[in-house]
Amino acid sequence: MKFLMVLISAISINTLSIDMGTVRNAYKEAAQDHTKIETFNNLLLKITKKDDPTLVAYKGAAIALLAKQEKKVKDKKKLFIEGVSYVEHAIEKSSNNIEVRFVRLGIQENTPKLLKYKGHIEEDKQFILKHFKNITSSNLRHHIKDYILQSKAFSDEEKTVISSQ
Repeated sequence: MKFLMVLISAISINTLSIDMGTVRNAYKEAAQDHTKIETFNNLLLKITKKDDPTLVAYKGAAIALLAKQEKKVKDKKKLFIEGVSYVEHAIEKSSNNIEVRFVRLGIQENTPKLLKYKGHIEEDKQFILKHFKNITSSNLRHHIKDYILQSKAFSDEEKTVISSQ
């Protein structure tokens, strides 16, 4: 029993020690440079579906990005589905979390149509637009703003509104 308590304690400490700014930057780098996907994934290796939903969503994104590197279509699809399961779990646990919605939007927008994972783009986009002004973390605000300004999902008008906030 004592070993179990120490293990649970170590897992909790590990989760709390992950800096969200580091995770966000690693995600952005991995999405833009395939050579950084492994580093991003390693950062989140110990995250499980029992952890903070935001970290769970990022872990799902890491797995989905890993899928791009698989050689066989079957392996790509299997890994992608695993990644999406983490993201959807995070949404289920924390649907009002703008960062979780942001991660899902990024995956949906950059996923090939044949994977049929585009069903919540408009919903997530509207959620982000509605709640962007309430983001208290300047790091998160900057991260999401950068994404919006380069995204094809947002109109020029929406980008202008976000730029001014």
